[in-house]
Amino acid sequence: MLGTELGFLPVCREDLEKLGWDYIDFLLITGDAYVDHPSFAHAIISRVLTANGYRVGIIAQPDKTDKESFKKLGKPRLGVLISSGNLDSMVCHYTAAKKPRSDDMYSPGGKAGLRPDRATIVYGNKVREAFGDIPVIIGGIEASLRRFAHYDYWDNRIRRSILIDSRADILIYGMGEKQIVEIADRLNRGTPVKQIKNVRGTCVLVKNADDVPENAVFIPSFEECRDNKKSYAIAEKKEHDEQDPFRGKTVVQRHIDKYLVQNPPALPLTTKELDEVYELPYTRNYHPMYEKDGGIPGIAEVKFSIVSVRGCFGACNFCALTFHQGRIIQARSHESILREAKIIASSPDFKGYIHDVGGPTANFRFPACKKQLGSGACKERQCLFPKPCPNMEISHTDYLKLLRQMRKIPGVKKVFVRSGIRYDYLINDKNDEFFTELCEHHVSGQLKVAPEHISKNVLYYMGKPGKDVYDKFSQKFYKINEKIGKKQFLVPYLMSSHPGSELRDAIELALYLKEHKLNPQQVQDFYPTPGTLSTCMFYTGLDPRTMKEVFVPKDPHEKAMQRALLQFARPENARLVREALKKAGREDLIGYDKKCLIRPERDVFRGGNNKNGKNTGRKNGITKNKGRVKGRGTRTKK
Repeated sequence: MLGTELGFLPVCREDLEKLGWDYIDFLLITGDAYVDHPSFAHAIISRVLTANGYRVGIIAQPDKTDKESFKKLGKPRLGVLISSGNLDSMVCHYTAAKKPRSDDMYSPGGKAGLRPDRATIVYGNKVREAFGDIPVIIGGIEASLRRFAHYDYWDNRIRRSILIDSRADILIYGMGEKQIVEIADRLNRGTPVKQIKNVRGTCVLVKNADDVPENAVFIPSFEECRDNKKSYAIAEKKEHDEQDPFRGKTVVQRHIDKYLVQNPPALPLTTKELDEVYELPYTRNYHPMYEKDGGIPGIAEVKFSIVSVRGCFGACNFCALTFHQGRIIQARSHESILREAKIIASSPDFKGYIHDVGGPTANFRFPACKKQLGSGACKERQCLFPKPCPNMEISHTDYLKLLRQMRKIPGVKKVFVRSGIRYDYLINDKNDEFFTELCEHHVSGQLKVAPEHISKNVLYYMGKPGKDVYDKFSQKFYKINEKIGKKQFLVPYLMSSHPGSELRDAIELALYLKEHKLNPQQVQDFYPTPGTLSTCMFYTGLDPRTMKEVFVPKDPHEKAMQRALLQFARPENARLVREALKKAGREDLIGYDKKCLIRPERDVFRGGNNKNGKNTGRKNGITKNKGRVKGRGTRTKK
């Protein structure tokens, strides 16, 4: 099997000479630095191809201004594969406030700016300059989520399919192992790329409607989506409805004089197939050429972590997983995971701690119900929202057995679970055995969970369960920790300014945080990324599930107020919090009562107030001469 004897795949001519290769079959261009670890998509795709007998060369982060940097491995025999990297390049470069990020964890030394904006498009066009008429296949998260006409937050407009703008021949969406091998085999047999039109999990362009399958679902065209927000919402809903490998149909969207054809999603990998993917001969590290730059920061968290599952039937509206990996859970076998854990444990720099064993959701090990493996996930029904489906099988027995086995591996001190526990699934498990052992063995002092909000209104638009579910989970978590004699904490992820969230909702969340003595260090503003229902709500002001209007906080100042309310205790947020409370007619929350979020402006002093409301610090920049002020809000005795 080609690839088993290889270390890193070739990145330059010298590497080709050492291997005795006078050509490569595929050139893989990625916006990430070259990291040969199964948490990096380019590593998986390249290793899958080499395992199937193809020669693959890697060009990571080529110079977008120089076509020669794309040609340093020569012209590939079969085609060029392009990915922006593990993240959409625009998400990688900009915050939710559209401000440039100062670093890039997938680049050498964490340096920003080594990949271009809209990397897939830039690389695709440069490849055409370099190689002319050669098969070009794009894939990865950026291509996958931008496969249809999509709202682009950074341009604030509807952009056409990335397949057109990149000038590629085929777009692979979702996880691409099956697709890339089938395409490679067809190209190797001499099939022209323009004739490869019906591979599951791919999108292609055709000129005539006659080339579209008879049972295809037509959605509003690019032009209709561009010119009419209601049409865009209709298209988005239909796209999501057909993202199921068992019942999904071909989806077609006209783009001016061509038709974008999305073939049905690829079938889920079997356990055996998934095992094979993750047991390929990865070096499990970044390429040595990056040592001089300090390495690749992105490897740190995943180097000693293990991917055990794919997919998520949680299907939150703001999450792109449904549109990318799908709702059908695919799991690796215990044997495969344990073999990987032993490899990790034998690593010279392993300190005894496996950082994570999971996936999009750690505690999903099997499809939500048996029906999903034969008929697919329900079209108009969610597994967990608004309440757990009665057909859902809730059990942590298999996951618990796996974790127990991992704890026994020589050299392993701790096995942590950090990739997200779906608490609304866990709390409905009638057997507390897993919950207890999770707290006892697999939490490193803090367990991160994602209630996101507590307002019933906002949670409805998020597709998340009500706060009563989180409260029940939280109470049980602390009760279990008390019982086992541990002092551990929940760290809730919270999101501000999600579609549907008004000031009153942010105030409700602030009061909840005050009541429960929670002081979030970080709050994430809603980030409208391509391919989610929540992004559709943000752009159209319509809920695509019902086509009813939804309030969307877009004004930067209102968003700042909502974010400030979630961190109301911070002195720098005081002005915004007061303004928000006044605007919402909640001035009753400004004062000295226990229920109040903040004190009146005229009584705010840098040194703070004592319990009677008397000043103990500074007013208008003048320090009262009653003792030395130590820090902010604390006064020393004389």
